[in-house]
Amino acid sequence: MAHHSLLSLAALVFLLIIDPYRAFGLSRGSFGLTGSSNTVITPPAGMCAAAVAIHGYKCQEFNVKTEDGYILSVQRIPEGRVGGGGDANKKQPVLLQHGVLVDGMTWLLNSPDESLAFILADSGFDVWISNTRGTRFSRQHVTLDPSNPEFWNWTWDDLVARELPAVIDFVFKQTGQKIHYVGHSLGTLMALASFSEGQQIDKVKSAALLSPIAYLSHMTTALGVVAAKAFVGEVTTLFGLDEFNPKGEPVANFLKALCAEPHVDCYDLLTAITGKNCCLNASTVELFLKNEPQSTATKNLVHLAQTARDGVLAKYDYGNVNYNVEHYGESKPPVYNLSNIPHDFPLFLSYGGQDALSDVKDVQTLLDSLKLHDPDKLSVQYVKEYAHADFIIGVTAKDIVYNQVITFFRSHQ
Repeated sequence: MAHHSLLSLAALVFLLIIDPYRAFGLSRGSFGLTGSSNTVITPPAGMCAAAVAIHGYKCQEFNVKTEDGYILSVQRIPEGRVGGGGDANKKQPVLLQHGVLVDGMTWLLNSPDESLAFILADSGFDVWISNTRGTRFSRQHVTLDPSNPEFWNWTWDDLVARELPAVIDFVFKQTGQKIHYVGHSLGTLMALASFSEGQQIDKVKSAALLSPIAYLSHMTTALGVVAAKAFVGEVTTLFGLDEFNPKGEPVANFLKALCAEPHVDCYDLLTAITGKNCCLNASTVELFLKNEPQSTATKNLVHLAQTARDGVLAKYDYGNVNYNVEHYGESKPPVYNLSNIPHDFPLFLSYGGQDALSDVKDVQTLLDSLKLHDPDKLSVQYVKEYAHADFIIGVTAKDIVYNQVITFFRSHQ
């Protein structure tokens, strides 16, 4: 594969907010296009068999139907490897929500002693893992096929309004207990937006937000500026695509053009895109490359670009006053007011000093919107040396971050 194609694919990492690991692999020449734009690699036995049972954990597979007809794959690790048997419904449930263009496998890529899902299970929690619509395990719908453009007619607004409620309600009904929540990157945005509208608060005990994404105005790379401008345009016409599949050639061609822009450096991939991750294991990155990235809706990326451009957290802008009035009853999209999150709702935020995606300035804006939060209900951790990927697959994350998450959950039982 030509070097420029690798670089153009690497640009995607930034655009997708959450996919820094692939940049690491690209810089080492280990990732390329794999077949047609519809290529999806799926372990035939599902995620439990592929990534959980092989380590000696019990694992269950569920399908969860959303209000708008998507059928989501959800996994459950009801107990740890050693002891901890008995009634799983007496254990405290924890839901893990990944970011965009990856799936629930990202919680399982390190060794059991280093992966958050396994660490939680071994610590006595009942662990649930969600897989967002469009990813390889969640490509079913009651009436639509992924080849139908309507299957991809959604943004993260729909994840907030329909997907997160469906999964949380399912876990709540299965366990009969309120849930602890862990989100990374876009998974944090989904939760914050939901809580700001008063949703799910009655079923969620607390939330741990890693590399929190709410405001995206201070991403510092030239690539970020070019990407946001490109995606705010009429991107579906530009691509002729409703599904944004990073393994597909049309996407690669678009990204090649981005990398050709003046002042855009696609060479120093890992540092330029995510910040300087301190603690990634090369073998884990290779395993990541075998499993990710996943498709998302092009419209979803347009929405993320709007967030970066406008500096506010708002619903999708249809780019036309009449369309916005039709959908929202007003000319501009409604804003998610994060100060409306109940002040007594327990929140744990952990962010990194080297993170170029969840930038320190943007996290400060988020914290400012939470300034009226009850002090004993808001825990904030700043990890000076961490960047975006360290929070999810960093080999030191257990000692630095995950143990703090567990302590936080236990203090809010």
